[in-house]
Amino acid sequence: MFLWNSLLPNVAHVSIITYWQAMGLLILCRILFGNYRFGRHQQNRPPFANQQFRQKFMNMTDEERTAFKQKWKERCAK
Repeated sequence: MFLWNSLLPNVAHVSIITYWQAMGLLILCRILFGNYRFGRHQQNRPPFANQQFRQKFMNMTDEERTAFKQKWKERCAK
């Protein structure tokens, strides 16, 4: 709310907002942009942070590792 009220009325010529309007904007943005979860979740962690995934990767043969890396390179290139 403070950032909105200090910047946007001068820059974009919009009116100032109240606390409850700021809360409504926050909730709306979280819904629209998908960040409505609070705190840290395991879904946002990289795969190697998972102990089972790390163990599985370490037990792969060289050919399996090469195939795995190639598959991920193809996925990330899209």
